[in-house]
Amino acid sequence: MERGVFNPAHPLSELGVTGAKAVHYNLNEAVLVEEALRRGEGDLGNGGPLLVSTGRHTGRSPKDKFVVREPSVEPHIWWENNAAMEPDAFERLRADMVAHLNGAELFVEDLYGGADPAHRLNVRVVAELAWHALFCRHLLRRPAAEELASFEPGFTIINAPSFKADPARHGCRSETVIAISFERKLILIGGTAYAGENKKAVFSVLNYLLPERGVMPMHCSANHAMGDPSDAAVFFGLSGTGKTTLSADPSRTLIGDDEHGWTDRGVFNFEGGCYAKTINLSPEAEPEIYATTRKFATVIENMVYDPLTREIDFEDDSLTANTRCAYPLHYISNASETGMAGAPRNVVMLTCDAFGVLPPIARLTPAQAMYHFLSGFTSKVAGTEQGVTEPEPTFSTCFGAPFMPRRPEVYGALLRDKIARHGASCWLVNTGWTGGAYGVGSRMPIKATRALLSAALDGSLNGAAFRKDPNFGFEVPVSVPGVEDRLLDPRATWADPAAYDAQARRLVEMFAANFAQYEAHVGEDVRAAAPRVA
Repeated sequence: MERGVFNPAHPLSELGVTGAKAVHYNLNEAVLVEEALRRGEGDLGNGGPLLVSTGRHTGRSPKDKFVVREPSVEPHIWWENNAAMEPDAFERLRADMVAHLNGAELFVEDLYGGADPAHRLNVRVVAELAWHALFCRHLLRRPAAEELASFEPGFTIINAPSFKADPARHGCRSETVIAISFERKLILIGGTAYAGENKKAVFSVLNYLLPERGVMPMHCSANHAMGDPSDAAVFFGLSGTGKTTLSADPSRTLIGDDEHGWTDRGVFNFEGGCYAKTINLSPEAEPEIYATTRKFATVIENMVYDPLTREIDFEDDSLTANTRCAYPLHYISNASETGMAGAPRNVVMLTCDAFGVLPPIARLTPAQAMYHFLSGFTSKVAGTEQGVTEPEPTFSTCFGAPFMPRRPEVYGALLRDKIARHGASCWLVNTGWTGGAYGVGSRMPIKATRALLSAALDGSLNGAAFRKDPNFGFEVPVSVPGVEDRLLDPRATWADPAAYDAQARRLVEMFAANFAQYEAHVGEDVRAAAPRVA
C-alpha cells in the first residue's frame, strides 16, 4: 500500500525497497501523530505533545559515524576526525538494510535542508518510525504542498533503528552505525533511535558541500533585531552552551537555534525547527521554549511523565540528562518567517568553561576570534553524547568538530574572510562556571549572560571601560549596568585567588597544547593571539 503525495518518478522502489508492507509519503503532523500512537511508539502528553523514548541511545554516537572513502572525496576529508568506511562495506550495509526494510511499514518525508533556495539541499527521509518522520518534518524545512509532486531527492536518509549492523561484515564499530556516502548521496542510520542523528547527518553533508560555493556552514544559532533583518547576530557553541536559550530572546527575531550558512548576502537557517534541551526547563527562565512542551505534535524525548495525567517532570533526569523537545520554528512567537537575514553584525562564541577561569564576556580582535574559533574550547555537558555524565573540558574545533568533514582551516579561513568583509564584532561568552571549577563554583547566572549579550548586541557595551585579561589578552568590561562588577572578574569570585591562578595556568597550557596542531596553518597574528601565563 502507498499513500500520500510524492513525485511518481521517484518511488521508494528506486532505492531497492520493493516489498514494504506500506509506504506513507509526506504525511502531515496530525496524521504522523496518529500513526505514532496507533503503532505504540509513544503517548500523547497534556496539551498534545508526543512523548517518546529513544531507548538505550539517549545521545549521539560519534564513534559510530563513518564517511565512505570514495575517490571524489578522498583528498578533501579530514580523516583524523572522520572514521572511514570502505565502499564495498558500505554497499553490503546498504543491501542488508534495504533487505531489512522489505516487509516493514515505512514513512517517507521529502524536505529541504536550507532556507536559501540558492543553497538548499533536497533531502528524502525514509523512516521505520512515524515519530522519526515527524521529528525530521519539524527539524528540516517543509516544501509547499504543490512542490511535492515534482520534488527531486538529493540526499536520502534511510533510518532503521531495529537494524543491527555487523562490524565484521559492514566495516563499522558496533551494532550502531551512521554512514555517509557522498558519491551515492545516501545516509544510512541503524541501531539507534536517537533522532538527533538525522539532523546532524544533514548538517555534516552541508558542511562538506557548501564551502565549495564560498558559503560558511556554522554550528550556531542566529537572530536579528526586531523589524531589522540587517542587524543579525550568530551564536557559536556546542550542545549545552546556550545556543538555543540565548538566541530565543523575545526582544529579537529568531532565525534558528542550531545550524546556519553565511553567504555574501547574509545568513540563512538550515532548519525549519528547534531541538531544545528540556532538563530543568522553567516558564520563568525560558517561557517560549517551555510553552512548546504543551503544543500539539511537539516531540518530547526521554522525559519522565505521570502515566495518568501525562504531566512532564522537568527535573527528573533518571532516563538521561539529555532530555529534549523538537518543534517547528513557528511555535516560537518571534521566529523569522523566511529563515534568512543580513550579514551578522555580531559574532558570539559561547563556551561552557568547567574550569571557572573565563570571564562571562570578552571582546575579541579578529585574530583572537580566529584563534578561539579554531580552538573551540568548551565542556561536553552531561547527556549530549553516550557516556558523558558530567561536564568534560574539551576542544572541539570550529565549535562543531563532530560534524566537520573538511579540515578546520577551511572553515576558519571562511569565517576570517566573512568577518573581514562585513566588519562584524566578535565576543567570547562563558556560560559555564564562576566562583570555582565544576563541583565547587556555580553556573553562570542566565540573567547576567542575557544582560551582557543585550549590551553587546545593541552596541552599548562598546562604550564600556575594558581591562586586558592577563592570561588571555582579550578585553573584559569592568562594569556593565545590571551585572555585578565582581562577576566580570572571575579571579575575584574565587575564595582563593592563588587557586584561580593555578587553574588559569592549567587552562592556558591546555590551549597551547591543543593549538599546536594548527600553528603551521595560520598567520603570525593568530599565533600571537594565543593566551600566555601571566
